[in-house]
Amino acid sequence: MTDTDTWSPTTRARNGDIELAYDRFGERGGTPLLLMMGLAISRFWWPDGLCRAFADEGFDVVRYDQRDAGASTRLGETVRREYWRMLLESGNRKYTAEDLADDAVAVLDAVGWDRAVVFGHSLGGVVAQRVALRHPDRVLGLVSCDAPPSDAVGYRALRHLRFGLVARNVTKRYPAGRDGDVAASLAIAKRMASPANPCDESAARERIERGLESGPRDMAGIGRQLHARWRGPRLHEVRTPTLVLQGEDDPLVRTSAARAVAREIRGAKLVLLDGVGHDLPPACWKTVAEQTRQLIAA
Repeated sequence: MTDTDTWSPTTRARNGDIELAYDRFGERGGTPLLLMMGLAISRFWWPDGLCRAFADEGFDVVRYDQRDAGASTRLGETVRREYWRMLLESGNRKYTAEDLADDAVAVLDAVGWDRAVVFGHSLGGVVAQRVALRHPDRVLGLVSCDAPPSDAVGYRALRHLRFGLVARNVTKRYPAGRDGDVAASLAIAKRMASPANPCDESAARERIERGLESGPRDMAGIGRQLHARWRGPRLHEVRTPTLVLQGEDDPLVRTSAARAVAREIRGAKLVLLDGVGHDLPPACWKTVAEQTRQLIAA
């Protein structure tokens, strides 16, 4: 590893009373690329090798923790409770989906970027879609990875999901404390991977332990993110260059989700990643980085 393969110290952007933890990879001066991870997951889940691949393609990479995740502001205490109760509760809305999109722009402002490629994975992909809708003047390109359409609600959203992974997470019990949190997060990382490209447990454990402030067992934070309501434009109004990525072996999000996103956005390019689950394994890093570069090469 060279000196350029390192992350800057954690810095914080502000959106009103919300603090957003972010860091920056390697050298400066490339095309701005903002990474946003999925549901209540720390920014440390972005693989360093993928970020190195982005840098090799000429990107200046910043990743951040969304509110209610990682080291960013939480709008309530961390609560470990019944998963289904979290999914069904809708009265504990602390913010809107527009607020989540505005958080991304607050990070751009803090870094000093006028515009960036926004790349979101899973729920981060939904947020990235909404950033492109709400702040089109700040978006050079949109990459939506393993994400459903941002304006799908109710049955239209549920039909794109597989519930086997959710059911396994619900029924499995882990002890309280740090060891239990690590074990629960590692189990999810392993289940999200494809058998063709299984989870690197050592690398996953390192990422999990770095971002253990919140994660798959913070049911309250997950609930607040899930129930943030969007009242903005519909997905078909996106006009920025768009790349839609989807793991063909994704155990959580069906390929129908990616096809729906690509169908709604005029000119979007759909790339299905063979042997990839709901994660970003080394086998896909080169393809993902190259496709992201091609998005704005023209």
